[in-house]
Amino acid sequence: MAALPAGENAERALLRLRHEILEMDGTAVLLSSVALAGEQDVVALFHAARNSEYEEILDKCRDFHTGLEKEYVAKHFTFGELEENEVELVKLKGWLAKVRDRDVFGASSADEAVKALDECEQALERYAARVYAEEGDRA
Repeated sequence: MAALPAGENAERALLRLRHEILEMDGTAVLLSSVALAGEQDVVALFHAARNSEYEEILDKCRDFHTGLEKEYVAKHFTFGELEENEVELVKLKGWLAKVRDRDVFGASSADEAVKALDECEQALERYAARVYAEEGDRA
């Protein structure tokens, strides 16, 4: 059994899942329901799941800053290193967007994750400026 909050994204996801189950000769029925009791328990479960995902993003943001710091220590100010870090930031942004789409009840760690990603972006901008300064000196 799976439960998702009502919404277009959830409905599409469940329809896709049902299709996959039926293709594997399984059985799947989609139902719409209303909680008669314990609704806050269900919401708490969703909050816990999203907060766990946000915590993972926060960990990756810390890793991102650590990685940039290593570049500074090693004086790796190249376009190649910049590109690798840009790719990493794009992945983090995409991941955060997916989690926020699932966060229909507004988990408490959402704002912290958004702020952390903004700080990653700012740190990358500072690193990029240094790369352009260093690479420009070599041209």
